[in-house]
Amino acid sequence: MGIFIAIVLLSLAMPPNPGQIPLLAFTTVFLALITWIFGTLTVTVDNQWITVAFGPGFVTKRIPINSVTGCEVVRNKWWWGWGVRLIPGGLLFNVSGLHAVELQLISGSRIRIGTDEPEKLAFEIRNRLLTGAGQSTLDWA
Repeated sequence: MGIFIAIVLLSLAMPPNPGQIPLLAFTTVFLALITWIFGTLTVTVDNQWITVAFGPGFVTKRIPINSVTGCEVVRNKWWWGWGVRLIPGGLLFNVSGLHAVELQLISGSRIRIGTDEPEKLAFEIRNRLLTGAGQSTLDWA
């Protein structure tokens, strides 16, 4: 969000040449669309699924609870970035920061879910793994 706002403010501060206006408009619309799609991350944990959805839900991953063999709080490497990323051994879903919860799957792969409250998310997932009780929706921006 901050990068998008900075680019828009910078582009408004510099008077564009008439030929640059279409490019500036396209860039602004493109960045706004990317921010809308990837600006938030919603994680839903219930008895059967861990669902990770960006923004309005166009990019969603559903992980069966019974395919998860482990869950731990981890710290991402800064160069892994944000969005949906391939990382060594698996996938990363992240909107900000370096904190995450890593799921180990039966297949041997890993899925990392970025969050600013990793202990809370890990607790919710472990609780479902152990008890299968209830449903919880956790939102992080």
